[in-house]
Amino acid sequence: MRATRGALALAVGALTPALLLASPSFAATAADATAVTASSSASASTAAEDASPYDSMTEEELRIAVLRILADGSAGKAVRREAQEALDGTADDLRAFLKTGLALAQDEDNKVAIARLLAAPGSGKAVRREAGKALDGTAADRVAFLTTGYRLAQAEDDRVAVAKILARTDISDALRAAARAALDGTPEDLRHFLEVGQYEV
Repeated sequence: MRATRGALALAVGALTPALLLASPSFAATAADATAVTASSSASASTAAEDASPYDSMTEEELRIAVLRILADGSAGKAVRREAQEALDGTADDLRAFLKTGLALAQDEDNKVAIARLLAAPGSGKAVRREAGKALDGTAADRVAFLTTGYRLAQAEDDRVAVAKILARTDISDALRAAARAALDGTPEDLRHFLEVGQYEV
């Protein structure tokens, strides 16, 4: 698995970590973005396992379904690549993509998204630990990490960072109060304090 992680890290190492961690509202944004990912993956898996509606679709209907996926702004690189290949193929290719290929391509995109987190210099111990577990796990594990696990792991790392600030003897009463308020708040409150709040008191 180390080799796989290494390859993924190389693929995303050049990407800017700030895209992941720069915004004070990163956790809410990440949750919103990855909810679409989770929904797409779950829907594709369900379609593959149950009696598929795609079996009775005409080629035109199949083509429209794939075009809708391509038009979705949340579709990742692998999903777009496989969708385009299906569009260039036969009705059977379109059907195979919708029944099974979409879920596989979505998982590939999810692996890349998790590897971005591992490659980010600002990723803490908890994020790296949970990201590693997700990469070693199943497609469902990766969806769960991107949907909720990353936010919780980042909050764990942020809580440690805030506790370190509180442990300092040279901080002001205002900073101490703000740090304690952040610890009593949400994961977004913790992140906001570390990125913005601690510099405003």
